[in-house]
Amino acid sequence: MNVLPRIQAAREQLVALRHDLHAHPELAFDEHRTAGKVADFLSARGIETHRGLAGTGVVGVLRRGDGGRAIALRADMDALPVHELNLFPHRSRHEGRMHACGWERRNTLPRTVASRARWCSSSSPPRRPTAVPA
Repeated sequence: MNVLPRIQAAREQLVALRHDLHAHPELAFDEHRTAGKVADFLSARGIETHRGLAGTGVVGVLRRGDGGRAIALRADMDALPVHELNLFPHRSRHEGRMHACGWERRNTLPRTVASRARWCSSSSPPRRPTAVPA
């Protein structure tokens, strides 16, 4: 199963989500909007989703077979209390808060991988990973 076209088709949606998350930064343990967006993204793709861990944490669980092996992907969601000087359209809408470390890009990756894994697990046997162009 070639999932690359499906990932490429989702590119605009993933970029829009990353821009939205960048524009609406939330400080640690106050990431309610962000956690909701992440959980909704996972749930919409049929991924078992658990919300509210340690307050605002989100966990998506993909199951395949009955083995005990697992892979964990982690992504931060909190912003820093700094002023953003960027002028691009998706700059922070909240004065004094910014995603200055690029986490919203790193946060998009696990969601992309989860979507890809979900596509693969729903219709094909386990396969070796393939590279996805940036």
